[in-house]
This record gives sequence, structure tokens and C-alpha cells, in this order.
Amino acid sequence: MDYLKPVEVIESMLKSGQAKAALPVRDLLLRGALSGGLLGIATSLAMTATLQTGVPLVGALVFPVGFVIIVLLGLELVTGSFALLPLACLAGDVRMTRVVSNLAWVFVGNLIGSLIYAGLLYVCLTMAGSGGPDPLAAKLVAAAEAKTLGYAKFGGAGIVTAFTKAVLCNWMVTMGVVMAMTSNSTVGKIVAAWLPIFIFFAQGFEHSVVNMFVIPAGMMLGAKTSLADWWLWNQLPVTAGNFVGGFCLTGWSLYSTLKPRRAASPSVGAALSPAENLLARTPSLKP
Repeated sequence: MDYLKPVEVIESMLKSGQAKAALPVRDLLLRGALSGGLLGIATSLAMTATLQTGVPLVGALVFPVGFVIIVLLGLELVTGSFALLPLACLAGDVRMTRVVSNLAWVFVGNLIGSLIYAGLLYVCLTMAGSGGPDPLAAKLVAAAEAKTLGYAKFGGAGIVTAFTKAVLCNWMVTMGVVMAMTSNSTVGKIVAAWLPIFIFFAQGFEHSVVNMFVIPAGMMLGAKTSLADWWLWNQLPVTAGNFVGGFCLTGWSLYSTLKPRRAASPSVGAALSPAENLLARTPSLKP
């Protein structure tokens, strides 16, 4: 059958975490950079679709394209790894030091790829810095300021809000990773992964890798956001929230309830009938 049962999905999650942990730094950086760039492309596509139609829901419908490519090609996205690598550590298959190292390198790779695409898009939108205003550029500037200064004006409440949006976001993102494991076919993986990603983007939740593209791109295009604003009011709390949502709400929770359980071995007495138990305890009654 094309569909894999939940217990089989848990086994796939553990194997995926083990495989990711075994990757060398070079592959983590390269695959992470490709993922960052692809997610940036998907984000600019979603914004373009929203501008062209005037319907944000259309942008949310097309955004999962980038995520699907990442999943099908087996690339590295730190937010997806938040559900898989700590789970492999929890199961005793991977050391914690390896988990931390892996996540750190993938984070760096995602950041590099996101920044590269942001720079390339800047060239396209501004005619290499000599062109006039562009609707997509204006949208990126507004998004970058909303994701930083929009939280900053509320102080601690803004950080809590960004963190909470990030928890909800990566609950869905990691569900997309897991849902893709429920099918063996390409079409099945695409459809299954598409659904949770559409949910998170349509509701404006906070994704750390998406923000690695949106905020720097907005800054390049003139957003009144500083480097400190980016990291303090968005990147750090959002990354922390993504970890909590990915590991606690997807990885740990699914593993806790769906992991294979060993059947209890019945005692010798439990395997016998009442009459056989009586005979076993009373030799004189045996025929």
C-alpha cells in the first residue's frame, strides 16, 4: 500500500534523524544553503501571487512549493530537523553533542542560502540598485518592519507573541515533514506535505528560515530595521519558538504515543486454565 501506518512513520522519523546526524559538515552547509534559497524563492513567489490577485490566501496556496522541493530532494531545513534529531537522541540513537552540532551547521547553511537569494532578488527588483520602486520590494520592506519593529513597540509582549507564533508555525512545518513520510509515492508526499504548510503560511505564523530571507531582503531594500532589531525582536525568539513547536508538539508527542510497544510476556500461570493451575499446584491431583 502507498499509505504508511503511524507506527511505521515513527520508525521513519527515527531513521531520518539518524541519517541526518551522520551527515558531514560540508553536506549540512550545502543542503542547508539550498533549502534557505528555495524557501526564499517560495516566499517571494507567495508575495507576488498575493500582489497579483489581491488575495493573501492565494499566496499561501502556492508557498508550499519550496517546502515540497526540499522534502523530495532530502535537503536540510533546521526547522524540520527540530522534530527529528532530538527525537533520535531521545531514543538513544544519537548523542546530544551531535544533535547540537548538526542543528547549528544547518542553521548557518539556511542563513547563507537565504542571504544569497535576498541579494540576488535585490538586484532583480532594483535594476542592480539603479531602478525605481517595485511593488514586491515595498511589500518586503513592510514585512521586514512588521516582523521586527512591529514587535518591538510592544516590548516583552512582542517577544512573547513572536515566540508563540513560532511555536504554532513549526508545529505545522514539522507536521509537513512527518506527513510526507505517510506515503511512498511522489504525489502522495506532495499532497500530504502541502496541507500543514498551507495552514501555517495562511495564518501569518513566524518561521525562522523564512525570516532569514524576508528581513534581510527588506533591510537591503530600505526597511528601517537594524541588525539588532532583526535578531532581538525576531530571529532569536522565533528560532526558540520553532524548536519548542517542532520538538514538543510533533516529535516528542507523536513518539510518546505511537512508538512500538513490546507486548508483555504472560506468566506461566496466566497461560494456563484454572483447572491446569490447580493441577500444577497440587501434584496429588494429577492423573
